[in-house]
Amino acid sequence: MQSIPRPFNFFEGFVMTLREMLSRRPALVLAAPFNSLWSEEEAFDRVNALSGEEFRNVAGRRTFRIELANTGYFVKIHRGVGWGEIFKNLVTGKLPVVGATSEFRAATHLKQFGVSTLTVGAFGAKGFSPARTESFLVTEEIAPAVDLEVLTKSWKIEPPSFVFKHSLIGALARLIRDMHEAGVNHRDCYLCHFLLHSDSLSGMIRLSVIDLHRAQIRQSVTGRWMIKDLAGLAFSALDIGLTQRDYLRFLMMYFESDAGSIFEGRRHELEAIKLRLEKFARRKNKYGDLL
Repeated sequence: MQSIPRPFNFFEGFVMTLREMLSRRPALVLAAPFNSLWSEEEAFDRVNALSGEEFRNVAGRRTFRIELANTGYFVKIHRGVGWGEIFKNLVTGKLPVVGATSEFRAATHLKQFGVSTLTVGAFGAKGFSPARTESFLVTEEIAPAVDLEVLTKSWKIEPPSFVFKHSLIGALARLIRDMHEAGVNHRDCYLCHFLLHSDSLSGMIRLSVIDLHRAQIRQSVTGRWMIKDLAGLAFSALDIGLTQRDYLRFLMMYFESDAGSIFEGRRHELEAIKLRLEKFARRKNKYGDLL
């Protein structure tokens, strides 16, 4: 019998943050076309000189889009946020993002397992102190595509066809199952972090998982980490008009099991998801978002 996952532990989060920082070493990976455009010595200077359409600019992290040879790329530049920001994250129950290393590792790991995700063009990391560390990640744009939050925004008013919704739910469940079976938990597992390839609208559903900067790689994704991802996804889908049957279909596809077996053998996980949903609601009311 499985127990309900235990809550976030400040000390464990602190240890995990230290382990992440200390495990990093000066590193540089250049794939085509960047391996023919940048030398290893100038890579950081070249990245810092880039500019483009800005999508995010928060403490220690900037994300923008560039084009190179008619191909779009997203550039994420991370700089040390200092111990103050790290402790602020930990006391609010969040493991802090201390660089691009986690996203690089997760994307590379998922690719090895055949999970559709980001394609890395360039990655670099240097420094150990959270106040001075510097890292970057350049990934190829997945286009044309639409994120599932945008896609489903009008579903309450303009429901999709049963066939399309049925197929999309199944494809999403399989993608998340494959991600977890590969040993990666997302930690920001919301609809907006899954892209539907545009050709899926008239054919077979193709999805990709993105924004892996908080993802972790572990031996197996079970217990609270599985629950957190599934509850986060469910929370992000609360207002799009899904039915109980839709949620059940997702669970059946994710667990590869029939409804009876899920209700009988997965009742502790279902209860844990419910508790997590309530926690997400309280957190959103208190902090204004889930991030």
